[in-house]
Amino acid sequence: MTVTRRWVVTGRVQGVGFRAFIVARARQEGVGGFVRNLADGGLETVATGGAEAMSRVEQALGEGPPLARVEGILAENAEPVGLPSIFTVRRSDMWG
Repeated sequence: MTVTRRWVVTGRVQGVGFRAFIVARARQEGVGGFVRNLADGGLETVATGGAEAMSRVEQALGEGPPLARVEGILAENAEPVGLPSIFTVRRSDMWG
């Protein structure tokens, strides 16, 4: 079963290699989607893939890379419309 989720991760998640970390993990799991920095200091990830793979991606988001400090994760179901099939870094929303 394919699942599409959107997560917003808060805490110390920018400037610590989080995007590269989650790109590697998502590609390892074979899920598509993107990650980007948010202007408020958070990190947004939208991904689509098999339920078990998505569960592992969500677990990775909760852990983060060694220098990160995850304080919270907002998770919600999303629509897979327009998501890339290969997980990528998307331009942040910091500049509009």
